[in-house]
Amino acid sequence: MDRMGHDSVRAAMIYQHATSEAGMAIADALNDRITAARASDEGQDDDGEAGTLVPVA
Repeated sequence: MDRMGHDSVRAAMIYQHATSEAGMAIADALNDRITAARASDEGQDDDGEAGTLVPVA
C-alpha cells in the first residue's frame, strides 16, 4: 500500500484525477458566482460602512 492509502499507483492516479476535476468544478462555480456578484454591484455608490470612523480606546 502506498502513502495515499491506495493499493496501486494506478488507483492513486485515478483518485487524484477525480479530485482534481472536482476541485476545478468547484473553483469554476465560485468564480461564476463572484463574477455575477461583482457585475450586479457595478455602478452602485453604496459602499456600506466603508470609510466610517471607528473610535479607538
